[in-house]
Amino acid sequence: MTVALLLLQNAGIVALCFTALWLIGLRLKDVSFVDSWWALGMVVLAWASFAAVGGPDYPRSGVLAALCTAWGARLGAYLLWRWRSHGPDRRYQTMAGKAESEHGIGFARWSLVSVFALQAPLQFIVALPVQLGPLGAGRLGPLAGAGIVLAALGIVFESVGDAQLVAFKRDPANRERVLDTGLWRYTRHPNYFGDCCVWWGLWLIAADGGWIGAATVAGPVLLTFLLTRWSGMPTIEGRMRRKKQGYEDYVARTSAFVPWLPKS
Repeated sequence: MTVALLLLQNAGIVALCFTALWLIGLRLKDVSFVDSWWALGMVVLAWASFAAVGGPDYPRSGVLAALCTAWGARLGAYLLWRWRSHGPDRRYQTMAGKAESEHGIGFARWSLVSVFALQAPLQFIVALPVQLGPLGAGRLGPLAGAGIVLAALGIVFESVGDAQLVAFKRDPANRERVLDTGLWRYTRHPNYFGDCCVWWGLWLIAADGGWIGAATVAGPVLLTFLLTRWSGMPTIEGRMRRKKQGYEDYVARTSAFVPWLPKS
């Protein structure tokens, strides 16, 4: 399958999935579940590419699909559990309320334009390594080996960070406290750091197969930007500064992203 046909096939899958999710959101009057689809949808794209390209001559397709599934299934299930346990995300509720009160934009239009139509192309671009990486034929080389290690470490790092956060939040005594133990002692965002490791690792596997895979670097670059400069760290840290006493001290001594020893 050519690059153009593969991307066209997957773009159609993304469009159909996000349209269906938008209709579900209209029925529920809630779009919080879309966060879980950010991960699960990439798994769908990985296996769609595997089905179109996979075979004994394309070992990268299976490796990319397996690693993406290990990452996406865990993260997607975790975000679904969080949504079902804690209810609608207040961020989306606030955004929908402002759109209605300040601009007269109803829920249907707001959710379509500002949520689903926005996330669909972002997901498509970030997932490029698992979409086009399978096209690289031949044996896995050292670059792919490094990518497998990096992606696996990222999955473990993110999983441990999320588990530590869940355990911390379960204790009512921690309601006003800042989590600064475990991985959170060395980075303020172990989940985001792990995420980036996974996708840079997947890109290395894709790049090992040739220039087509290497050209998918836009995926991990976009993800890194989203997490560190746009919807990830800036949003979380702004809210934590307003809600948590001692957060400024935590910021002063703890690395923002890349794990490092805390400052005294």
